[in-house]
Amino acid sequence: MTVEEFKRLDLRVGKVVDAKRVEGTRRLLVLEVDLGRERRQVVAGIAEHYDPSELVGKNVVLLANLRPKRIRGLVSQGMILAAVAEGVPVLITTDREVPPGTPVE
Repeated sequence: MTVEEFKRLDLRVGKVVDAKRVEGTRRLLVLEVDLGRERRQVVAGIAEHYDPSELVGKNVVLLANLRPKRIRGLVSQGMILAAVAEGVPVLITTDREVPPGTPVE
């Protein structure tokens, strides 16, 4: 990947303001993420490893320029970034408070 290709990715810090399990699934959560000037709904396959209540208030990194995708009848407007360590997703967060919507460069 070149620097120019990386710059096309719209990575932003978002704050999770709500999180719920998707009914009828074991793996999916639906998150509402504050990006400063807008809020996005994101469906994430992390329910087996994260309780929704522990995500509210957490800063996450969101890939914001993906096309919306319908998952289980819900529209997902981005992707939350996570590393996978020994098969377990670990959310990418910030080590201090960052305003929602701040670009990741």
